Amino acid sequence: MPDPESSLLLLQPSLEAKQLPAGFSIKQSNPIKLSVVIVNYRQWKYTEQLVRKLGQCELVRNGQAEIIVIDNNSSYHPAIRRLRSRPYVALRKWTKNRGFSCAVNEGCKLSSGDWVLILNPDITPENNFLDNIDTYLNANNLHQSKVGVIGFGLRNPDGSVQGSTGPFPTFMGTLARKFLPRAWRKYSLHKNDEAQKVDWITGCCMLAQRACLEKLKKFDTDYFLYYEDVDLCKRIAKAGYDVCYEPSLAVVHHAPIHVRRVPPRLRVITRQALMTYARKHWSKNESKWMCRVIRCEAFVMGIWARFLGDSRAVKWYDRLARYSKLMSSGSLNKARVEFLAALAEPSA
Repeated sequence: MPDPESSLLLLQPSLEAKQLPAGFSIKQSNPIKLSVVIVNYRQWKYTEQLVRKLGQCELVRNGQAEIIVIDNNSSYHPAIRRLRSRPYVALRKWTKNRGFSCAVNEGCKLSSGDWVLILNPDITPENNFLDNIDTYLNANNLHQSKVGVIGFGLRNPDGSVQGSTGPFPTFMGTLARKFLPRAWRKYSLHKNDEAQKVDWITGCCMLAQRACLEKLKKFDTDYFLYYEDVDLCKRIAKAGYDVCYEPSLAVVHHAPIHVRRVPPRLRVITRQALMTYARKHWSKNESKWMCRVIRCEAFVMGIWARFLGDSRAVKWYDRLARYSKLMSSGSLNKARVEFLAALAEPSA
C-alpha cells in the first residue's frame, strides 16, 4: 500500500529530466560514490547555503555525489523552489515532523552512495569538502573496511575547536558531568587534534559506510532528537566496526546546542532521549535511577516556572515528570506515544 502522504512527499525529478546550468556536466554513467543527507527543520537559509557550497565540489559536478534534503514539515520558503531547481538535489518535504532519526533513515533509503554523509544545515564545510573526503577514503583504503562511521573536526565560527566526540554515557558519568560547563558535558575536546578511534561522534557531521548502516538498520527511530548518534555508535562498536575521528577534514558548526538557550520543549526532548538511551544500554536499576533524577529535575524546574508565571513551561515540565515516571515503571510505549503527541502540538 502506498504511503498515504505520498502525494505530498515531493521528490526531485531525475537528473536526466532537468536542464543543467552552465558549467555542469552530469555524467549519468558515473556511479554515486557519496550521498549527502541534510535534515531541515525551519532552517531553509542555512540549508540553501550548505547545498550551494557543496555544489561547488567536483564530485558533485561530475555526478558522483548526490544531495538529499529531508524537510520535517517546515513552513514554505522560496528556497524550496531554488533547491528543487538544482540538478544534483533531491528534496522530500514531509507533512509532519517525524524527528531526526526518521528523516535520516528516509534520506539513506532514497540515496545510493557507498558512503552517506549526514550534515546539519548549520554547517559550513571547507572548500572542496566532498572531494577531500573522497581522496581521504581512497588514500586510506577505507572502502569495504571495518570502519563504520567517521567524524570530522568541528570548529566554532572563531576557529576554535568544538567538541564532536565523547565517551559512552554512564549513569555516574552523566551525573558527574552535570557540574561541567555545557560544552564539556557530553564531549571530549581533542586538543592535539590527532586522528583516533573514539566511542562516539556527533550526528551533525557524520560519514557512515552504507553497508554498516544497512546491517544495523540505520538510526533507531525510538529517538526523536538527540542521543541517536550515540546509540548508533554503541551498536556499531558491538557489531565489530570502528568509530573514527579524523580532524584533518573540518567544518564550522554555527549553532551547537550548548551555545543556545534551551527552552522547556527542547529540554524535554533531550531528557526523553537520555532516558531512552539509559533504558537500552544501562542496567535496569541505573535506568530507573536516571528516570527518578530527571523526575526530580522536572519537579524543581516546574516550581521555578510557576514562580515565574510561565504556564507553557509548567506544562512541559509536568509532562516530563509523567514521562519519566512511565519510563521508570517500564511503560516505554505509553511514554513514547504521549511524548510524540505532545510534540505534534503547535509550538511557538
